[in-house]
Amino acid sequence: MSNLQISLEPRSIAACVNLPPALQFMGQALQHQVDVYTAAKTSDIILDLAPTGTGKTKAGLSVLLHNRQGNAIYIAPTNALIEQQTKAAEDFVRDAGLPHVVKAASARHVKDWSNDRVGHRSGEKLYNVLREPATIFSECGGGRPLLLVTNPDIFYYAAFFQYNPLDRSNIASVFYSSFATIIFDEFHLYDAKQLVSLFFYLALSKVLGYFQHNRKIVLLTATPEPSCEAALERLESAGVKISRIDGETQTEHLKPSQTSVSLEIRKQLDKQLLITEISNEVIQRLKEHPDQNGAVILDAKDTLGRIATDLRERGYANFCGRITGDTKSDQRQKAAQKQVILATSTVDVGFNFERDVEPERQSLDWLIFSTRDRFAFWQRIGRVGRVLGKRQTEIPSAAIAYLPEQAWEQGIENLDCAGGRESIRQMLESLDCMKHPFLEIYWRSEAFLEIAKPLLELESFLENFPEASLVTQLYETLQTVLGGKRKWNFYRKRMNVLKGAETIASKTVKEIQRDWKYIKGGQSCVMSFLRACCPEDLEDVESGRASIKTIEEMVQKDQNLAENLKEYAEILKTSYAPLFRFRDSLFENVTIYDPKKLLLDEVGETNLDPIHLLRFLEFEEDGDRIEITSRAEEPYQLSFSLRVESLEDFKNTLLCKLFAFEKWGIRRMQGDSFRPTELPKALKKAIEGTLIPGVIVSETAKNSWAIVRLKRQRLECYPIHVSSPDSSTFKKYLFFPSLSGILALASAGITLQCPDNEDFWIV
Repeated sequence: MSNLQISLEPRSIAACVNLPPALQFMGQALQHQVDVYTAAKTSDIILDLAPTGTGKTKAGLSVLLHNRQGNAIYIAPTNALIEQQTKAAEDFVRDAGLPHVVKAASARHVKDWSNDRVGHRSGEKLYNVLREPATIFSECGGGRPLLLVTNPDIFYYAAFFQYNPLDRSNIASVFYSSFATIIFDEFHLYDAKQLVSLFFYLALSKVLGYFQHNRKIVLLTATPEPSCEAALERLESAGVKISRIDGETQTEHLKPSQTSVSLEIRKQLDKQLLITEISNEVIQRLKEHPDQNGAVILDAKDTLGRIATDLRERGYANFCGRITGDTKSDQRQKAAQKQVILATSTVDVGFNFERDVEPERQSLDWLIFSTRDRFAFWQRIGRVGRVLGKRQTEIPSAAIAYLPEQAWEQGIENLDCAGGRESIRQMLESLDCMKHPFLEIYWRSEAFLEIAKPLLELESFLENFPEASLVTQLYETLQTVLGGKRKWNFYRKRMNVLKGAETIASKTVKEIQRDWKYIKGGQSCVMSFLRACCPEDLEDVESGRASIKTIEEMVQKDQNLAENLKEYAEILKTSYAPLFRFRDSLFENVTIYDPKKLLLDEVGETNLDPIHLLRFLEFEEDGDRIEITSRAEEPYQLSFSLRVESLEDFKNTLLCKLFAFEKWGIRRMQGDSFRPTELPKALKKAIEGTLIPGVIVSETAKNSWAIVRLKRQRLECYPIHVSSPDSSTFKKYLFFPSLSGILALASAGITLQCPDNEDFWIV
């Protein structure tokens, strides 16, 4: 199968020749930056769609000028980018003469803030610093406003009432009301679930009237998602004033921004072939073009690590630097000075491949990269050949892109290779395998349950105020923007059940019995418990033959019943937990020591996902830490095991059901052979003894097509062997853990049941 060769024409972007008086301090500016500032005078939401690397950060910060005395927040997509954008914001505020005090606010930064006068809890600190910044930062005296630079996780947990119960209402309140300017950077990187929080905040700003008080929200992205565009159009129809700024529509006063790129499109190879091919490509380019700088950006960290090892063993260690999520900030700077940078997706945003001694030409002459979707394609191809502000702008660049095998099955060979950027854009948009899956699927399914959590908190807060009706209005606005057919009352009831489960799960049995009347949502959780575990008792309550009060009195008196209720509440809470966290991961990271530089370019410690550790690395216990000894010769497959009381009962009650499973284990496999592995104490602590949420499905001839499709969409899944004392054999199923389980069943169009037997999938 032949590779495809296509030449991408150089790109330019318009400069502004007549700066407005308010922007004179910039000296020189691009037209899209000025257009963002101008649009913000009359718009509520401003989208800057300028290409990667053309100054969208400054464009977003220019909007601060419309609310000079108001607090602001800049949401950078990664912690690594927080430091960089904090410095950019400090420079901008200084040059513009703005009064803002700029503060970085990752979890680490907040933890390091002084505890004096504000307490030690992170939520407590955030609340106080927004309520009265001078309580922590003396430079904020005199009423100076604050500009927080934070990440999407903190923004999500604040806006969705996820902080400590003592702080969550306070911090949500200040996050809703305190910011005059909000800037979301690179929001196209958000997945379907994460976008829910963004649209929730946009709709809340509309319904609660913050746009009427001059709130400005800036969305920065070079690759907008069509589903997001459609949602924004629906928000616009609801009365929100939205402006879209495209930096490439003007044809006058152009400045070169990217060189021409000779692009070769290749089919994704098997792992070992890919390692060998890319290593050879890197060596060939170093030999033939010793004056050029290049990079390799891959999605698979293990593949990248093996390429790094291969190049080191072949004598090219001094030419190559590695940047992954494991790389610490000081090592990133060192790696960035190497002639070839080997990187994962961590460099997709905010990393500009700048060097201590900047060349007069592009910093990156060639790029080899893999891509799973068209958004990553444009993000990565935009990294090579950047020449905005450079003296030499005419030297061509080169790139090799590895696309999924399905791209050839879906017709990429019909690409018009003489058609340049527009040709490849149209082709990528036509390929299903290059689209972001699950956006609309997730929004139409249980996204509204996620939204219901902050709505329920708001409703409780506003219960005795005239503004209480705004909660229903906010829900209906979100329903219009994202879709969905259920009424607010349905989700209110469901969230009351989960709220009760969360509270009951956090208490001891004695506390449940003693403090029952103070447990919010307790009665709702009991009704759910009856539906799942005691259907006859539920029928008695619903028919009037028994009262729910009688059942509650039994819980208070009967220890076994209280224990069963607590166990059920823990299952219910854990089953839904993936819906209520910003980033989904099966296990917490563990700290590992890397003496052989298999993950890092220098000996040291880093944090690692246990799944990656188990699949790709060999390790041993060294005291209280995990030490990496080598790479696995062949990556391990992981298999789960589950012990149940009865295989038949399991089949009848728990298949295709969102649930939280106990008595499970995880094993390393090679082919069909089990590879016993002694787990270090730190790893056992991270992965054992917990309930694990997900969905278990049966692979049959009838649904095999759906399973294949789900695997192609890169949903995390594992074989799982289910056994029981009443059988000498086990049954093999497929396990979609955590949020993957929710998306799998929703995508397949199968009705998924909740632990209390309610239908989950809602069209």
